[in-house]
Amino acid sequence: MLIAGLVCMCAAVASAGFGTWSLAHNQTADGATAQLALRAMAPTQLAAAVMLAAGGTVALAASPHTALVVLIVCVAGAFGTLATGSWQSARFALSREAAATACAGSCAVCTQSCH
Repeated sequence: MLIAGLVCMCAAVASAGFGTWSLAHNQTADGATAQLALRAMAPTQLAAAVMLAAGGTVALAASPHTALVVLIVCVAGAFGTLATGSWQSARFALSREAAATACAGSCAVCTQSCH
């Protein structure tokens, strides 16, 4: 469990680092869709980091049987959170891109607000 706990803690640090970088990274003036999608992933990455840190801590501190169950739940939860966040971020980026394409000609024909 020591190795699993340390790997989980390293993954938590990496996920927190990527999430913090996404939040701290300056947004461009034109509001690029890719940058917005990356920034939208930050809360998901930070949530996954918390789950991985909890799993790593339990793996290092608890009895092996309990640690294994908690570690599986935490890692599955972190992966599920990242997958769902990626899917939501991609949907957001695609809908924003479609709205920008629809509004390219004239705002009079656009059904959504033009940016």
